[in-house]
Amino acid sequence: MSITRFLTGITTTGTPHLGNFVGSIRPSVAASLRPGVQSFYFLADYHALIKCEDPVRIQRSTLEIAASWLAAGLDPEKVTFYRQSDIPEIPELTWLLTCVTGKGLLNRAHAYKASVDKNHEAGRESDDGVTAGLFMYPVLMAADILMFKAHKVPVGRDQVQHIEMARDMGASFNHLYGEHFVLPEAVIDDHVATLPGLDGRKMSKSYDNTIPLFSSRALLQKLIGGIVTDSRAPGEPKEVEGSALFQIYQAFATPEETAALRQQYADGIAWGEAKQVLLERVDQVIAPMRAQYEALINDPARIEQTLLAGAERARQIATPFIRELRSAVGLRSLVQASSAKAAKATKTALPSFKQYREKDGKFYFKFVDANGRLLLQSTGFDAPKEAGQAIAQLQRSPDALQALGARLAPVEGVTPTDVSAALQVLADAAAA
Repeated sequence: MSITRFLTGITTTGTPHLGNFVGSIRPSVAASLRPGVQSFYFLADYHALIKCEDPVRIQRSTLEIAASWLAAGLDPEKVTFYRQSDIPEIPELTWLLTCVTGKGLLNRAHAYKASVDKNHEAGRESDDGVTAGLFMYPVLMAADILMFKAHKVPVGRDQVQHIEMARDMGASFNHLYGEHFVLPEAVIDDHVATLPGLDGRKMSKSYDNTIPLFSSRALLQKLIGGIVTDSRAPGEPKEVEGSALFQIYQAFATPEETAALRQQYADGIAWGEAKQVLLERVDQVIAPMRAQYEALINDPARIEQTLLAGAERARQIATPFIRELRSAVGLRSLVQASSAKAAKATKTALPSFKQYREKDGKFYFKFVDANGRLLLQSTGFDAPKEAGQAIAQLQRSPDALQALGARLAPVEGVTPTDVSAALQVLADAAAA
């Protein structure tokens, strides 16, 4: 059975809430139990430094998030669960990627552009208050992903760009130094619920409208009691659309229970009664985990031991891989110099493919001979995976030229025979 690697990071800047549980923790724990899946979960404390300058908060958040995932059923024996800052190879890889990443690519990152736009609206300089950390954030994220050769990265739609950027960086490195990185794919689950908060907006610490995941029953009751509702009186039919109470209940209930509450809404259930129904259902799910969470939060040494054990497992992969990458870029023992020179000469004497992305957002590739002469130019593909598949077809068989004819633009002065011959040289070298 082939193994697929999934990787998920959690930034350590806040206390986990019900929205985190429904949108990330619960589905990720379930996914980690699937056969054929190798899961990596890490606490992104380096990323936290971009958003938070309070050391106490970062340390406390790391403890709370780790305890929450473990209490929710994440088995550290079945997954690799680690703290980002315990893997020194990650910042080293970040630098290697920085050296192959165009500034223009980082200029287009959503977070950076949002900061620039905000400054323009306020009449400030474009980069006012923008740290190098914020600007370089996508490179660190790419290092997190590429270090462990993750195939799949579950993200929200607002994070897809970061996965595409990681692919671009990995492809650039591979083009310069050989095939070292697996190019990851974003996994978007549109069926994962996004919970509304106390005020009806998306539950988020940014809005200060969250319900902490492991609130005591008393606090849970108080917070649920404060969820905003409309003014409809008991006995009046109520709408489930737009009802934060109903949406939160639906995320914790069975389809049958959800249908029953929907009927109660139509029958005019009182808001106070609906809030009590929600309290009982949420507490029924959370209560069994709450005791485990409290035991973990009061035993930080146990969590620390778990994270260090996870880091050791992660470094069994990261340490030899960074050694391989260091050698690839020339950071190697001087006694390797002569063999490295020979290897480079062999590499540059072969035709090669180059995959890249243009300003139109589409993905292209070109095929050049040993002297850099353009032999083949593709048209635009909507996804990098499609361009990669076309390259793989050509590498497997020169006959693919005819099958891919519609996706290839003519190059003046180059015949199909020229291209086929170069492809055969590449195939022969790969087989040698």
